[in-house]
Amino acid sequence: MRNMSDFAQWSLDAIREEGGCFSWLEEQRFDWTTTTAQALEQILEGKTIILITDERRRWLETYILDNLNNTKMDRPLLPIISIDSMYKHYNNVSGGEMLDVIEDMVSLAHRDDYFYWYIGKGEDKRADLAKRRDTSYFWVFDEDYINAFNLKSYDKQLDIKLLQLYNLFNASLNAAMFGEVDVGS
Repeated sequence: MRNMSDFAQWSLDAIREEGGCFSWLEEQRFDWTTTTAQALEQILEGKTIILITDERRRWLETYILDNLNNTKMDRPLLPIISIDSMYKHYNNVSGGEMLDVIEDMVSLAHRDDYFYWYIGKGEDKRADLAKRRDTSYFWVFDEDYINAFNLKSYDKQLDIKLLQLYNLFNASLNAAMFGEVDVGS
């Protein structure tokens, strides 16, 4: 059996392998490894990913949903769904009472075996549901949110960085699933 690598070291090596275009991520790798390791552990436990993005990142939601379980992936299929496919009127939700109703629906549908993955501006109301759970995974913009990977929405390279993050996430997921890295360390 081969020795499993520490996730922080594995991430650093993966970032450096990508070269200069990833240098921005090397500076933020500790935020990356802390938040991503928790998400990967939940995926390995079989939890469903409920993806939520703000409106400007809908393209990324579509990209992730199209690619995470791509037939070219040589790994088991992962349970992932967007909040909008569960509740078509999610954009119209405001206020705690309706969020309670949606949380109850999600909890019943997934027997509490799920976590939210939110990508977008921190102050966006679409983030409110994810912010209610400690187990949520965040790529959040313009807000220093606890246990989140923080980015700036005004960064001219934001879309490129989001795709780079997704590619690193996908590589991290493969490494965790195939025992190359220990996300619990």
